Amino acid sequence: MKLNILALLGVFCILSCTSKSENHKDLNIQGTWQLVSATTIDKGKSETTDYSGKLKMIKMFNDTHFAFLKHSLDPKDTASFDAGGGTFVLKGDNYTEHLEYYKNKSWEGKTFNFTLAIHQDTLIQKGVEKVEAAGVDRTIIEKYIKVGP
Repeated sequence: MKLNILALLGVFCILSCTSKSENHKDLNIQGTWQLVSATTIDKGKSETTDYSGKLKMIKMFNDTHFAFLKHSLDPKDTASFDAGGGTFVLKGDNYTEHLEYYKNKSWEGKTFNFTLAIHQDTLIQKGVEKVEAAGVDRTIIEKYIKVGP
């Protein structure tokens, strides 16, 4: 009888370990990430922006919210500032942003679906930005490196 109870406890322990690892496949994106490059594909035309020179952008994540800040490193360029944020849901590598704050009000309240991948300290975000009111329908691929907790 004691052996059956111990065997049953062992099985429950193994199953609980397995179910935890299966349910916890979400990527760990929390922290601060710096944009390295961004590729935009619009109407078949691809354009890549290198963020290692004159532009700098960071994206920050906590458990429920994201925010991004972008500006020019040229002290004379004060018009290139951009920022936004909102909530997100992450299930596995499926990442959905709900943009609540943005300088262009036609983008606010929109939902964007992306796929994320993490390779060591690099985060790659890929998906479609579609905002009919702004005439935007494009695929983006953004590459970030982790710069903070």
